[in-house]
Amino acid sequence: MEHSKRYRSAVQAADLTKEYPLAEAVEILSKFPKAKFDETVELSFRLGVDPTQGDQMIRGTTPLPNGSGKKVRVLVFTDDAPKALAAGADHAGLADLMQKIQEGWLDFDVAIATNEAMKQVRTLARVLGPKGLMPNPKSGTVTDDIAAGIKAVKAGRVEFKMDKTANIGVGIGKRSFTPAQITENAATVLEVVGKAKPASFKGHYIKTVVLSSSMSPGVKLAATEFNKY
Repeated sequence: MEHSKRYRSAVQAADLTKEYPLAEAVEILSKFPKAKFDETVELSFRLGVDPTQGDQMIRGTTPLPNGSGKKVRVLVFTDDAPKALAAGADHAGLADLMQKIQEGWLDFDVAIATNEAMKQVRTLARVLGPKGLMPNPKSGTVTDDIAAGIKAVKAGRVEFKMDKTANIGVGIGKRSFTPAQITENAATVLEVVGKAKPASFKGHYIKTVVLSSSMSPGVKLAATEFNKY
């Protein structure tokens, strides 16, 4: 298969078969040709856990020191829509929003729900669950402190969840960020995912980590960046 001009240019910037310390990997990424839009920078993890075992499911959230660079549209399931809207929600309500979602509307990035509202919102699990939009206490999106929940999400809190093949992809910023900002955000995510290692798991937890942007090839991180987990 013939590679694109952008890929061939990236290969000239570094040897992509090698592994690099985090700061060096970020510098290499900054030298890759940029797309015409502000690409998302991502860390991709390949884990050694068994995704079929419930006690080995990896998921969580973390704030990014420098934000995500993404404008997050927040929907809040609550009986007090005016309060949620005043706190910064883009959409708020309960029965009316649930009806719209049942009809196929999904024009939001994160859904938050109060504990009381969740009694009804659970009926949307088949719709929101597969798209990663279902409010969940473990991700901090089921809370009665709606203002704090909205603030955390808007400020750049990211959620990570392992897929069925034991992989995790986490957006850690934008190409427009400085190398220092991307490095700091990446270090935070590496630590949080590392500390999410199940207590019952005794094998090789993180196998590989790759840094990339939306349109770039991946840069492999050196094992010294994550083998302590």
